[in-house]
Amino acid sequence: MPYYCFHDVDVSPEGASLKEYLNNFAQMVDVLAEKQQQSGVKLLWGTANCFTHPRYGAGAATNPDPEVFSWAATQVVTAMNATHQLGGENYVLWGGREGYETLLNTDLRQEREQIGRFMQMVVEHKHKIGFQGTLLIEPKPQEPTKHQYDYDVATVYGFLKQFGLEKEIKVNIEANHATLAGHSFHHEIASAIALGIFGSVDANRGDPQLGWDTDQFPVSVEENALIMYEIIKAGGFTTGGLNFDAKVRRQSTDKYDLFYGHIGAMDTMALSLKVAARMIEDGELDKRVAKRLWRLEQ
Repeated sequence: MPYYCFHDVDVSPEGASLKEYLNNFAQMVDVLAEKQQQSGVKLLWGTANCFTHPRYGAGAATNPDPEVFSWAATQVVTAMNATHQLGGENYVLWGGREGYETLLNTDLRQEREQIGRFMQMVVEHKHKIGFQGTLLIEPKPQEPTKHQYDYDVATVYGFLKQFGLEKEIKVNIEANHATLAGHSFHHEIASAIALGIFGSVDANRGDPQLGWDTDQFPVSVEENALIMYEIIKAGGFTTGGLNFDAKVRRQSTDKYDLFYGHIGAMDTMALSLKVAARMIEDGELDKRVAKRLWRLEQ
């Protein structure tokens, strides 16, 4: 696999203070740089985990406490700096706690403006440090919060337009998050492409009968051939790629299951790409769509 991805606190312990966090992470960034040099593996994207720690129970960028907002900003700045240092091709922002549990204690306008300003600051910092990668928001409708402000691709696009960020930020689309939003994976990919904000993909699958992330490995060529078809038609990835955001099942007892899962997922996506390429070469679907549509210019 030519790329890897990371969250800041996945690669280093957070520690008991901000000073410890910064020191621990800085040491691990040096280790990651060394490993990249040795292996030739590159960084697809980095990100900051601003959702697991109890301080983020009421949000990070949308938190009513300015100290928590500041802590989140520090994490994002630090993780983006590290991503830049490691030659990362993208930086991901996923707002797992950016939402609400009840409207009774929520000011929707203020929280939207808070996260809007936060994202503007992220863009400002990107240009300040000269990071050439793509900024990506990862949509998700809920979980862990009852309702998240980055509900789906269309919602994210409206948010970006409101704050003048539609030229600065794209989306990282996860299949399971599309399922939770009541959409197909195909719908979210096609929507992002149509809106000009397609960036990258978290390749996995969910269970439509469950209301939470199951993060299963992708196994359907039928589903993913349509995904790859849309991506190829749009010109392919630029800075994005496929990240297998999936895990083994609870019943797993063999340490090699994780490897088998990734191998199967890669084979699924590779075959899907081949099928999509044949669809493009055949051109039959495009012909039928063109025949169906009434063109305004006509």
